[in-house]
Amino acid sequence: MDHAEVLALFDRQVRRGARPDGPGARVERDGAVVRQVGAEHGWNGVVWSDLDEGTADAAIAAQVRCFSALGREFEWKLYARDRPGDLGARLRAAGFTPEPEETVMVARVRDLPADASLPEGVRLLPVADPAGVDLVVDVHEQAFGADGDRLRRRLLDRLAHSPGTVRMVVAVADGLPVCAARMELEPGTDFAGLWGGGTVPAWRGRGLYRALVAHRARAAAELGYPYLRVDASDRSRPILERLGFVPLDTTTPYVHRPRREDRGR
Repeated sequence: MDHAEVLALFDRQVRRGARPDGPGARVERDGAVVRQVGAEHGWNGVVWSDLDEGTADAAIAAQVRCFSALGREFEWKLYARDRPGDLGARLRAAGFTPEPEETVMVARVRDLPADASLPEGVRLLPVADPAGVDLVVDVHEQAFGADGDRLRRRLLDRLAHSPGTVRMVVAVADGLPVCAARMELEPGTDFAGLWGGGTVPAWRGRGLYRALVAHRARAAAELGYPYLRVDASDRSRPILERLGFVPLDTTTPYVHRPRREDRGR
């Protein structure tokens, strides 16, 4: 895989040419910034910018005004190559809070293992209804210790209005969900995205994460996507590297939350 070629393709298709990621979302181009304004329960944020020392502060202020007027929390996805070099410091000065850095990893679908064994007694269930979404959210809350209500509403919106843009799967043991993941499809691009891969603590280290990657790789191949991409945590990166994913870049989410007086405007 040609790293520079794939990176340029990723920038062109996924970032600069971003498309709405769900029903009710819209992508807006504000000068040298590309942002998504999500639906009620969707993701809001900046996916691309082309700034310099003379334009960065004004562009940051414009995005803060835009999302604050909507009363929305939003994320500025800062990639390692983004300019100016002190953009992260400028975001912090404007009230953004950085979250842990993630590694953008990519693999050619044809190079990934299409099969992975499951532990005895575990089966995979495709998710296609609200009951299945509840299982996905149950795993999310156990695996990440996070409230899954917003995720639940977002996935239910996807199923109701654009079911062809997401594939979800849950691993079940003894009737209980123990691992879950989804693949978000990006029509018009060469990339399908892997998201939400999580395993409940008691089942970690048994190959479930690997099995769900293989399951989604098969689905991506059937749908004709050449590449899979992941924003990987430090925990998942070693597993993905062993499967054949390579680091493409790093990204740090910078989160801005509206002030109390901006909420509900």
